[in-house]
Amino acid sequence: MSTPVTLEVREDVALIGLSRPANGNAIDLPMARGLRNAVTEVGSMPTVGAVVLFGHGEQFCVGGDLQVFATAAAPGVFLAELADTAHEAVLGLRALPVPVISAVHGACAGGGIGFALAADLVLAERTARFVVAYTAAGLSPDCGVSWILTRVLGPARANDLILTNRRLDGIEAERLGLVSRVVEPGTVYEEALRLARSLAEGPRDALARSAQLVRDAGATPLKEHLQHEAESIASLIETPNGSEGIAAFLQKRHPDFTTTSRS
Repeated sequence: MSTPVTLEVREDVALIGLSRPANGNAIDLPMARGLRNAVTEVGSMPTVGAVVLFGHGEQFCVGGDLQVFATAAAPGVFLAELADTAHEAVLGLRALPVPVISAVHGACAGGGIGFALAADLVLAERTARFVVAYTAAGLSPDCGVSWILTRVLGPARANDLILTNRRLDGIEAERLGLVSRVVEPGTVYEEALRLARSLAEGPRDALARSAQLVRDAGATPLKEHLQHEAESIASLIETPNGSEGIAAFLQKRHPDFTTTSRS
């Protein structure tokens, strides 16, 4: 029996793959559990410096598996368990102590949007297709989709996507601020891996703290956030990363964080 989520570590980069390609990587309970467990496992790996979340096959993730929903003996109970488990995976992605990159190709719909946008950086092929899709099936959003769309786009644009199920390609998703970078078709996995490797070779403490500051920014009052920034930068200057980074800048050379990040 094939696993619905794959996990591989390559050159200090953790590769988490949604792996139900015959079903468009539709989310069922084993996939939600697999993603939650993979994220938990990565969080305990001290050598990992970055994470790539991707989809095997032709799609990133088409959202929830409606065939499974329709055949559940107690649909409400089942869907509550599925949503809770998927939400644990989303929260786990947001809590990882390293930068997370999602690599989106093909369809990215429903809960798949929640998975993709839980990352710190979202790379998408220009031909990728984003659609919220919930209300078309008579349902409401989960996996943080209503939260992240409102946070990034504001209520008016979030409602436009959620209530009308308007489809976006990668280019329009980038224009709206949902996507960090657009790449050519067939290249998103390699581009995400290349970016992840460069992050894994960088100043890991600084990258982790910076990513966490951005994750927390929308929920933290400015005065409290400024205090967090002050505490973070003051502590980082006393780390090997901070010493190497400042020395390299003053000496006009490229910093070498590959040893200091692991010391």
